[in-house]
Amino acid sequence: MIVKPSAENLASAAKAASRKGLPPVHLWNPPFCGDLDIRIARDGTWFYLGTPIGRKELVKLFSSILRRDGDDYFLVTPVEKVGITVDDAPFVAVDFEAQGEGRHQILTFTTQVDDSVAAGPDHPIRVERDQESGEPSPYVLVRARLEALIDRKSFYRLVDIGTVENIGGTDQFGLWSGGEFFPIIPAAELP
Repeated sequence: MIVKPSAENLASAAKAASRKGLPPVHLWNPPFCGDLDIRIARDGTWFYLGTPIGRKELVKLFSSILRRDGDDYFLVTPVEKVGITVDDAPFVAVDFEAQGEGRHQILTFTTQVDDSVAAGPDHPIRVERDQESGEPSPYVLVRARLEALIDRKSFYRLVDIGTVENIGGTDQFGLWSGGEFFPIIPAAELP
């Protein structure tokens, strides 16, 4: 019997798999079962059939079985893999804490689904710039090719604690975290 993929089936499987932390979705290789009308908007809101999913616990459950293969995003269980749409990044870093200073600083980000990640060599911060507007879009790697877009208020706070370092003979404005320096912009572009 073939079970048609549904949000309810995925939620049930995710709940069973996530009882002991994040499920090992990287180890699962089930058959592709098609696409579901689930979309993650740029602001981190999850939609099912065009309607926002209002239950945070359900969103957290789905986020625990999220995987990125190439440029595509999937919800994966041991028995099925369904495609979903992600407008930008699947997570949004809605806050952060800074501990320490300079090279010893650690920036710990919290996402809209309550994931917590300390930026460093395994969780880099990067900034993309819009080709037309020049507007920055900052990201932090949360887990296995899944990034969080750092929200605007957090990015402004990060800029406030940024510093200038000479990297490869060029002054860069950026942030230290976990012993790693993450350039945000060339220092020459600072006002």
